[in-house]
Amino acid sequence: MWASRRLIRIPWSIAVIAIAIVSMGWIALARADEIAGTGGRFLNRQVAWSVLAVGVTAMACWPNFRTLARWSYLFLCVAVAMLVLVYWFPPVNGAHRWIRLGPIGWQPSEFAKLAFVLGLARYLMYRDTYRELHGLLVPLVLVMVPVLLVLKEPDLGTALVFLPVLLAMLFAAGTRGRHLVIVSIVGAAMLPILWSQMSREQRSRITALAEQTVPGQTPTRDGYHLHAAKQLLAMGGVVGSILQGELTEDLGAYRVPEPHTDSIVCLVGEQLGLAGVAMLLGLFALLVGRILVVASKTQEPFGRLVATGVAAMIAVQVTINTGMMVGLLPITGLTLPLVSYGGSNLLANAIGLGLVLNIGLRPGYEISSEPFAFAD
Repeated sequence: MWASRRLIRIPWSIAVIAIAIVSMGWIALARADEIAGTGGRFLNRQVAWSVLAVGVTAMACWPNFRTLARWSYLFLCVAVAMLVLVYWFPPVNGAHRWIRLGPIGWQPSEFAKLAFVLGLARYLMYRDTYRELHGLLVPLVLVMVPVLLVLKEPDLGTALVFLPVLLAMLFAAGTRGRHLVIVSIVGAAMLPILWSQMSREQRSRITALAEQTVPGQTPTRDGYHLHAAKQLLAMGGVVGSILQGELTEDLGAYRVPEPHTDSIVCLVGEQLGLAGVAMLLGLFALLVGRILVVASKTQEPFGRLVATGVAAMIAVQVTINTGMMVGLLPITGLTLPLVSYGGSNLLANAIGLGLVLNIGLRPGYEISSEPFAFAD
């Protein structure tokens, strides 16, 4: 009876939506394997990681999320230490983003986003200094440390995720709107400093967004990625090549940089068309909405802030990834949550969703007008 009540309280809709999103990623990865001629390597590994992600999600649901609050600063310190440790390992494609121990490798920046959410939630949960402008200094320091380390890897896309998540969590904590506006203005004023810290490649990706191309001529260098992405999206039409059955034998026409990671939404569009991309974005909107519902239903401060941070983390990544593939944002190299190939991306998001399920499973609160309304 006790177990059945706990199972009923789990927000299963979040798990169902996440599974649907992961499944759409499998369809795109199968196409990536076909184009690259990898014999199903991408898809097979992603399926294996997906099975592992289910177990990780279940593990994140098990302990009472309130006990994680006392470990949050430790998680953040470990994440920052790993962001420093990457520079002791050989670069991959010119970037220090991976830690490898034999056959096992992981990308610390993926887990650093979640550790930042936990650390910031712990700091904000019982403080009221964030209601004053000077009280925002510590949160700004907390965010700038991982941002600068990730930016130096270099990984501009991931670095851009932290600041919107910070603003979302400050808003959820009750920061005054005018103070958030001031912080945003200060952040905008610091863009020249950010520009000075960017590598030449990162700057060229931003300037490529404004470059004009002669009609009928294929862009080169950084402009080629955006051109190829748009071309691949257009090939899918409205319903996609799966239903149209109009696959060209020239696989070179489907070439786009990083199709299994950063550009995977292009393969979703090619396979499932505009309708498939709209469905994928709709599923993400539902996922973020359901997470925010969980956040709104708990008045326990740490749980509410963590759920808000996870929702913002997913929403920002989806916005940046899809925006850069259609030319609304510069191509910065950011994966699509739950869809892109990679164990670090999938497992980090699985842990985040597991924490949200954990919060939804235990809807009790510590501060309320109703006394003794606790849930284990």
